[in-house]
Amino acid sequence: MDLYSRKQRWKLVLALVALLMVGASLWYSNRIVEGVRAEERRKVELWAEAVQNRAQLVNYTERLFQRLREEERKKVQLWAEAMQRMSSGTGTDFTFTLKVVQDNTTVPVVIVDKNDRVLFNRNLDSLVVRDTARMNAEVRAMKTLHDPIEIAIDARQKQYLYYKDSRVFSELQEVMDGIIRSFISETVMSTASVPVIYTDSTRTRVIETGNVEEALLHDTTALHARIAAMERSNPPIAIDLPGKGRNYIFYEESLIITQLRYFPYVQLAILALFLLVAYALFSVFRNAEQNQVWVGMAKETAHQLGTPLSSLMAWTELLKDQGADPGALTEMRKDLDRLEVITERFSKIGSSPDLVPEKLYHTLRATVLYLRPRLPARARIEVIAPADTEMLVPLNRPLFSWVIENLIRNAIDAMEGEGSITIEMATEGAHVYVDVTDTGKGIPQARHKTVFQPGFTTKKRGWGLGLSLSKRIIEQYHGGHIFVKKSAPGKGTTFRITLNLK
Repeated sequence: MDLYSRKQRWKLVLALVALLMVGASLWYSNRIVEGVRAEERRKVELWAEAVQNRAQLVNYTERLFQRLREEERKKVQLWAEAMQRMSSGTGTDFTFTLKVVQDNTTVPVVIVDKNDRVLFNRNLDSLVVRDTARMNAEVRAMKTLHDPIEIAIDARQKQYLYYKDSRVFSELQEVMDGIIRSFISETVMSTASVPVIYTDSTRTRVIETGNVEEALLHDTTALHARIAAMERSNPPIAIDLPGKGRNYIFYEESLIITQLRYFPYVQLAILALFLLVAYALFSVFRNAEQNQVWVGMAKETAHQLGTPLSSLMAWTELLKDQGADPGALTEMRKDLDRLEVITERFSKIGSSPDLVPEKLYHTLRATVLYLRPRLPARARIEVIAPADTEMLVPLNRPLFSWVIENLIRNAIDAMEGEGSITIEMATEGAHVYVDVTDTGKGIPQARHKTVFQPGFTTKKRGWGLGLSLSKRIIEQYHGGHIFVKKSAPGKGTTFRITLNLK
């Protein structure tokens, strides 16, 4: 029976079920995320459309202002022509001309000669009119606003008219600036439910931000990197605003979408961590339980063997006194000694055995000498003598011999009773190696580690405990290591045991 193979199959089935559950969870979570993302994208598109519509409204208002500005200039030009006629004395009826001049009650104008001496003004603040310095400053300011309108009095004399926007137009312009500021701060930024960055035409100078971390605004490099990331995520929205040129709105998915996207992975990671910890705890408890079973079984076996062993020893003494065949009694004594060794081995399982310096080569030879008569005749076994046959190694001799016996019996099974087994020793630094090589059928590479698992066996009969017990004896009791050094199908296997010299 191959308990290990069945356990591996169950592990594979459970792993496939777990993968299916994980795949289904990720698929369903991604469906939810995509649904929310599509809904959010639809809202962003509606928001972008509203932004475009508001921008068109702002631009339409600006065009109205431009028309108003042109109308005011036409009025100023008409007013200048009326002043020219009055100054030159052309015509006899000045009723219409005076009406045109008097009707200008809103646009501030100044008429100067070629030396910029103020000749006439209208609709200016009285404080400015009475202060020559302020009047000159007002003329200079008007020069920067609009081109002058030339008034030809005669062929030699010319005057120049300067003007600025009327008070009504200036107030409307302030209202227009307020509309633009409101458009940027409220329509563009406040109503957006996603992170938004509003930039100028260069895409580098940030005008406004919304739903963006405050610390990001103080780190120029990080801010530009965020803008580039937003541009890769979604194409920016271009906005043409009067006096501002073409501006851009950069946006990205909201934080909740990002959280929803990574939440399944975080959840699975936490679940995996929990399962890993739970599996580790259960493995510890299972190993502890197995150890208790091992110890209980071994000690019970030793206890059960003790009674018939004592009885058999008494019977051999009785047979000796009755003159039984000495040869038969000698063989019986050997088997009784063997049973005593086995009983001692089982009694030491579960306790900390004492390691005493033993001659390793002689321990190996003694084990082989006992087994050789009990092995198939076509199975050859040899212990190669090292350079130092008296080398001392800390061992628990009964348990270590048990390991060697297990390896030899497994080799005999692998060779099907015919072949050779070689045991070699070598030292390296503070370690000594014992290699047990057979000419059997070999072990596949994939099973080099699993052969030491409890329940693993390739035989039709057996529990698969020999190598597992050997590993426990070498690694837990002797502080060494046992593993498959090399193996090739059809050519044999080498098991290596590593022990400490001190």
